[in-house]
Amino acid sequence: MSAANTAESADFRGPLDITRAATVVLDAESTVIGWSPAAAELLGYGPADALGRPLTAFLSVRPAGGTLPAEASGAAVPGPGPPSLVGNEVHVARTRDGRELLVATATCPLPGAAGTSGPGTPDRIVVAAEVEALLHWESRIALLQGLATQSPVGLAIYDTDLRLSWSNTAYEREMGQPLAAFRGKRAEELYGAGSFVTPGYPHTLAGVMRQVLDTGEPVLDLHFRGQPPSDPGRDHLWSCAYYRLEDAHGHALGVCEDAFDITDRYRVQERLALLVEAGRRIGTVLDVATTAEEIAEVAVPDFAATVRVDVTRAAVTGETAAVGSPADMSLLRVAERSAPGSGTPDPGLPANGPTGSGPTRSGPTGSGPAGSSPMATAPGLAAPGGPSSPGDPRQPYPPVAYPPGSPQNRSLSSGGLVLDEGTLVVPLRTGGGILGLVTFDRGEGSDASGRTLAPDRATTFDNGEVALADELAARAAVCIDNARRYTRERTASLALQRQLLPHHLPPRSAVETAYRYLPADDVTGVGGDWFDVIPLSGTRVGLVVGDVVGHGLQAAATMGRLRTSVRAFAQLDMAPDELLTRLDDLVGQPAEDRPDAYGGAVETYDVTTGATCLYAVYDPVSRRCVMARAGHLPPAIVGPGGEVSFPDLPAGPPLGLGGLPFESMEFDLPVGSLLALFTDGLIEARDRDVGRGLDTLGRVLGDRSASLEELCDRVVSELVPGGTSADDTALLLVRTRALDTDRVADWELTAEPVSVGRARELATGQLEAWGLEELAFTTQLVVSELVTNAVRYAGGPLGLRLIRDRTLVCEVADTGHTSPHLRHSAADDEGGRGLFIVAQLVQRWGTRYTPTGKTIWAEQALPPAEAG
Repeated sequence: MSAANTAESADFRGPLDITRAATVVLDAESTVIGWSPAAAELLGYGPADALGRPLTAFLSVRPAGGTLPAEASGAAVPGPGPPSLVGNEVHVARTRDGRELLVATATCPLPGAAGTSGPGTPDRIVVAAEVEALLHWESRIALLQGLATQSPVGLAIYDTDLRLSWSNTAYEREMGQPLAAFRGKRAEELYGAGSFVTPGYPHTLAGVMRQVLDTGEPVLDLHFRGQPPSDPGRDHLWSCAYYRLEDAHGHALGVCEDAFDITDRYRVQERLALLVEAGRRIGTVLDVATTAEEIAEVAVPDFAATVRVDVTRAAVTGETAAVGSPADMSLLRVAERSAPGSGTPDPGLPANGPTGSGPTRSGPTGSGPAGSSPMATAPGLAAPGGPSSPGDPRQPYPPVAYPPGSPQNRSLSSGGLVLDEGTLVVPLRTGGGILGLVTFDRGEGSDASGRTLAPDRATTFDNGEVALADELAARAAVCIDNARRYTRERTASLALQRQLLPHHLPPRSAVETAYRYLPADDVTGVGGDWFDVIPLSGTRVGLVVGDVVGHGLQAAATMGRLRTSVRAFAQLDMAPDELLTRLDDLVGQPAEDRPDAYGGAVETYDVTTGATCLYAVYDPVSRRCVMARAGHLPPAIVGPGGEVSFPDLPAGPPLGLGGLPFESMEFDLPVGSLLALFTDGLIEARDRDVGRGLDTLGRVLGDRSASLEELCDRVVSELVPGGTSADDTALLLVRTRALDTDRVADWELTAEPVSVGRARELATGQLEAWGLEELAFTTQLVVSELVTNAVRYAGGPLGLRLIRDRTLVCEVADTGHTSPHLRHSAADDEGGRGLFIVAQLVQRWGTRYTPTGKTIWAEQALPPAEAG
């Protein structure tokens, strides 16, 4: 806006004001005897051209009747003039250049001139102005009138001493009294307890207005928080603007204040912001306790002074949501948060009395990292070192019981929210069941927390806040239900994993072992890699590691089937190549022979086909190891001197593909050798190929001074530094041992009946040498039966071997290929009872086939003193 326009807009003289309007002085005969410069400017006639001429030479004789030209109204329509021109006559004026103007006129008779004056004597004054200018001026007057009487924006003028000099009707309503009652008061007297909350400006009214007076710079949209005299005890928020008022010469007259109450809008924005914050912060992890703590953190202190979250025990443990009476629901106090200094009684924990000893009281997740799950503890929710609670300090979450008639009890009974003065209880509902309760408590006052609360914050909840609390609880319920479902599924998955993998590896005479298992699916904690250490006959041990395609629960179930099959085949004392062949046949059976669906859910892919496996058997007596692999990586072998090698095992195809036979490789393993069996997830990564991974593995394993547990930790830290990888990871470290020669005795016998007695003598003598005379009788029976069967049904030479390990092993080898079987003998049968008697006397027995025949073995428990 230009300076001229600014000055024009600031001139509030009307267009018909005699100092501005075109003024004409007439005598009694309507002859022009006076002509103002404004008239000359409007019509183009100078005084010499106008004086002495009749007024009709310039204006129409009759009023125009309100007919406006097109340029003034947009269309020429007959009818009366606009309401703002009532009292003024509208004429058509002819200018000197021939144009016609629509003008409004007003006539003012001169005192004492009516009817007595003659020609040339002033009789009356006529003022004229363009109709458009008059309408524009009257709209400005209407605007000022509306601001003063009808505007909802409070307007006030303060003089240079910052005393109120004028205000409009809206400001009077806000003050609750007429202007005369508070005119002349300072701003601090009207809003003494209020302050500006917009940063970067003075906090007081006087400070802001003094700044505007001194600088002349207006300020806009400053937020002022205070209590109006018309509504004491309730905070309001205004959006204020201040600008300096000046006279025509630029001298400051005071400051004008525009203030609009935005409390309702602010509260709506506050609620929306709280919902946005809730969506961002609630449900960040799949953990019930963390989610409960998050809703308390979001709501305190902006929405409530205290928030308590009680969750059913079933939801915490991952069970189905509770449905039934309040007595059937066992609630646990999972999270609680209070604003500093606030404290309200807790009806659920009457022994505690009022809470508020600290800003937060919750379960272990209140101080632990996000995602740390209390469900990792025992199902009974016992957690050593957890926060104390009434009745049982070992429980991380104290049980709560609300008395009948309390808002919480009524909410549980009705299944709906309950508002009781400053307490709002909202149930956590999902799927027709109740997961718990959220109690929002405003406390005894809006400022109980010691801080300035949000504007217009009452001690109770209005309808909008009740709806907001219901929405917060609904979002939290969905997140808690997701966490409950995850807890249930993860608990089932971990139980399955614990059943499928070895719980622990018991000590073996043949080997020392250590292992690490890292699933790629950190959500369920299960995967498809597996390992196992299987005790075999003759103190031998089977070592197996395998990898199923994919990871997760389905891969874990497939892994469990393969591991069970391997253990079953291993108990038959199969050679590694034969075991893998049987396993390959099992995996590769036709699809129609396998159950593809369960409950109508068809598997979309087969994770069994393509699985890999490595199986090795180590004999501590002979110090020989034989192994075979089905598409798996070869093991790493570290000799007693620290040299690392990766044996070139024949590479059989992955399981289920078929087409090629499996081959075994046998070699010596000196005592103290280290055997590392692993899956490809350990050595292969997106940024590292298999070769680099094997080099790193060999370098770490070459340290002979470290224990197996230390080596496991170093390998994982080097190859899986983050603790997780894109694929499941399994590592089994085995350090070989050997049985001392004085713990093994073997003899060769002829296939003759006399060998039976000889075998008994040899066995008895060896037992006496070992101090195992208690086992002599049973051992004589076992040796007699096994040697007798070998002499009668097989050929020689025969072998007898006794091994004293954690059990006493008795083995008889022959050249036959038929295995004896237990059977029930009839009363008149002469034989068939010997093997049955042997089976009753020993812990277990079996048959092991060799390239030259077979070996029948039996194990006996050592006496307690010897076994210890």
